[in-house]
Amino acid sequence: MRTLVVLAHPKLHESRVNRMWKERLQQEPSITVHDLYETYPSEVIDVEQEQQLLLQHDRIVFQFPFYWYSTPSLLKKWQDEVYTYGFGYGSGNQLKGKEYMLAISVGRAEESYRPEGESLYTLDQLLLPLKATVLLTEMRYVEPFVVYHAPRMNDEEITASADRLAAFLTSPAPADALIAK
Repeated sequence: MRTLVVLAHPKLHESRVNRMWKERLQQEPSITVHDLYETYPSEVIDVEQEQQLLLQHDRIVFQFPFYWYSTPSLLKKWQDEVYTYGFGYGSGNQLKGKEYMLAISVGRAEESYRPEGESLYTLDQLLLPLKATVLLTEMRYVEPFVVYHAPRMNDEEITASADRLAAFLTSPAPADALIAK
């Protein structure tokens, strides 16, 4: 299975977790890591190039830090521009059946993402717009890979999380992990 990791981190040089994940995933021959902020420093997206990248892969993974309860802005812009009618949804949908995964680093503790926690919502609830997008594009949503308390992780924990992520992305998704329309 060919996997495309669309990495969206505006300050990757400051991120120990996402930087280590990128370095580890680049070692996998079946994985292409595509760094949006590196590719598009002026944030002008080559839609045709991005669509071709998607077509060349079976599994699409979005790697990002959870920013203000959402994705970083360039990833949102990427979605707005790349998922065009006739390509990403509607007649002629070319994404149908591809696997869609998320690899997310979260700054807060997992306990913060509960109805009684600081955020008042679960991470799953906060990811609903992304799940709805998957349903529209008719891709198959695989439950996300998430690490919490990312800024507090030590080097050993970060390395272990990078190895777990690589194993997660190079293994078939369990049938019960897939949500499809």
